[in-house]
Amino acid sequence: MIRLVSSLAPGILVWDISQQGVPRKALTSDCFTVMPPRGLSAEEKRVKLLEIFHETKDFFQLKELEKLGPKLKGIVSQSVKEVLQSLVDDNLVQSDKIGSSNFFWSFPSQRGAIMQNRLDAAREARAASEKQLAELQTTIAAERVARPESDQRATALARLATAKKTLTELQAELEAYGACDPVKVEEKRRAVMLAREAALRHTDNYAILMTYFTRQHNVEPQDIRAYLGVGVDYEELC
Repeated sequence: MIRLVSSLAPGILVWDISQQGVPRKALTSDCFTVMPPRGLSAEEKRVKLLEIFHETKDFFQLKELEKLGPKLKGIVSQSVKEVLQSLVDDNLVQSDKIGSSNFFWSFPSQRGAIMQNRLDAAREARAASEKQLAELQTTIAAERVARPESDQRATALARLATAKKTLTELQAELEAYGACDPVKVEEKRRAVMLAREAALRHTDNYAILMTYFTRQHNVEPQDIRAYLGVGVDYEELC
């Protein structure tokens, strides 16, 4: 039998272990491990902060909740804002701005309505998935009836697989030639033609503007070219 006899000094406990004549044994406090108090988890903070709304049935500002959280539910004030925002994001707490202040509130029935809506949505999604599964199963069964397994079908499938493999090899070979691809060559030829047409159009516009400017201001064309840094061969396009 083990029983506490006395406390000799701070940190020293004497236990009487009298069974079978075992002598007393002194144990120091080093023999014991004191577990630190466990903090609240994120979900526990959410539940407790939500309880403040449901128990009081009132609305609050953030600074009020930062005071009530530690006092009523043991929530660290620095974490109240983050926990409150998570509740707002999940539509468990409503918020609105009145003037320059934000107010928050939540009612017990609100959470039930949200959970019911989620449950209804999940049921609808399940029903739609089950319907789609049934339709696919029906389609597969119909295709199996329309395409029974036979030697002729097996041969055709083998030929199809060979043709797909050949097509993949030819496409890889065509890509290896790159610039020699007739389609790419035609695209580049078309792009060059469009670029040349654009160059001719801009050159014509330049010539028209040059003629108009020299007539209006009685300036020599070579002076304008020199000022703009335009070479004398600018208009020579083949």
